[in-house]
Amino acid sequence: MSKKGILVVSFGTSYPDALTKNIRAIETAVGDAFPRLPVRRAFTSGMIIKKLKDRDGVHICTVREALESFLAEGFTDLIVQPTHIINGTENDRMLADLAAFEDRFHSIRVGNPLLTDQSDYRALIDAVVKEFSGLGTDEFLVFMGHGTEHHANAVYPALDYMLKAAGFENIYIGTVEGYPDLSLVKDLVRKKAPKKILLAPLMIVAGDHARNDMAGDGEDSWKNEFLREGYEVSCLLKGLGEYEEVQKLFAEHAKTAAENVYSH
Repeated sequence: MSKKGILVVSFGTSYPDALTKNIRAIETAVGDAFPRLPVRRAFTSGMIIKKLKDRDGVHICTVREALESFLAEGFTDLIVQPTHIINGTENDRMLADLAAFEDRFHSIRVGNPLLTDQSDYRALIDAVVKEFSGLGTDEFLVFMGHGTEHHANAVYPALDYMLKAAGFENIYIGTVEGYPDLSLVKDLVRKKAPKKILLAPLMIVAGDHARNDMAGDGEDSWKNEFLREGYEVSCLLKGLGEYEEVQKLFAEHAKTAAENVYSH
């Protein structure tokens, strides 16, 4: 007798509002695609799991803990959907955890991260253009991505290139810990000389990076870096998980992973 379930895996956040607006919203969208199946949550960040436990008394499962709980309750088949943006380090760790359990389930089907192939890039660009349709002619949108030393960082310059190829010369992508970095983005924007800069996170949640590195009052925040360049600067603390089109894209990835295994 088969018993099927869904595990949604996120890096995690310690901000309750970001958890609700972003991660839970994605979990709900994935669950809506499989209305008869239970949906559970796991985080990959041990630091965030510990902080939530110490601060709030709330325990969030690691991937391995979640898999053990599914097994203990007799689940045989799982679909696992990460909310990661790229196929980077966090996704690799999740896959390693899943591999350790593959012989203990009848099947584990894994959905792709948000940006895996070119159709995903185009879907995100469509979502961004829809979200920021009111962008002024003298206003540039600069996204802050996380960035990584992992080879999957190539997603960020590729996405920026596709934006330009599609005619969106006023949207730029930079990263905190990868390429393109802020100094390059500032150089490129400077050549266009817009009056206003709108900063927004290219991250699932508007967490520490968005609130501090991007919009914070520190001297080296992106907000203050652009203010010193002479622009009018505003910040949008809205994670990608709040975008309805992004929620739908994750649900589509889960459905693709589940094809020929689950009845919807």
